[in-house]
Amino acid sequence: MSTPQKYVEIFSDGACSGNPGPGGYGTILRFGEHVRELSGYAPETTNNRMELLGAISGLEALKEPCRVRLTTDSQYLVKGMTEWIAGWQKKGWKNSKKEEVANRDLWERLLELTAKHQVEWVWVKGHAGHEENERCDELARSEITRAADSGE
Repeated sequence: MSTPQKYVEIFSDGACSGNPGPGGYGTILRFGEHVRELSGYAPETTNNRMELLGAISGLEALKEPCRVRLTTDSQYLVKGMTEWIAGWQKKGWKNSKKEEVANRDLWERLLELTAKHQVEWVWVKGHAGHEENERCDELARSEITRAADSGE
């Protein structure tokens, strides 16, 4: 008999100062009473890339297959993973305009990571008082500020 998978909540957000421009992401992982915060920075990026990297960083932090509820304010991320990605793959990574899918490298990383886990994608309205989403936004923006202050 297999042991039940751990249930982990991941919250993620991305931010960019200019688009493109310097960006950051913030991620919170919660497993029972355990909470871990992650954040990162890129000097020249887009908001969408940071949204994707926030989710990727959370999923990469998992050490074993888990049931995951991933909450984000990015419709791009949620719709990409739940509605668009199968079509992109069928069309050779072309979008509905027959153009190359933006951020394909990150979508492919997400596909690889989600194959290991059972992921439920949840969208929440940004800047609407959702506690974890607000904290993720704060983490993402603090990365941009930290980098600017240190001259990165």
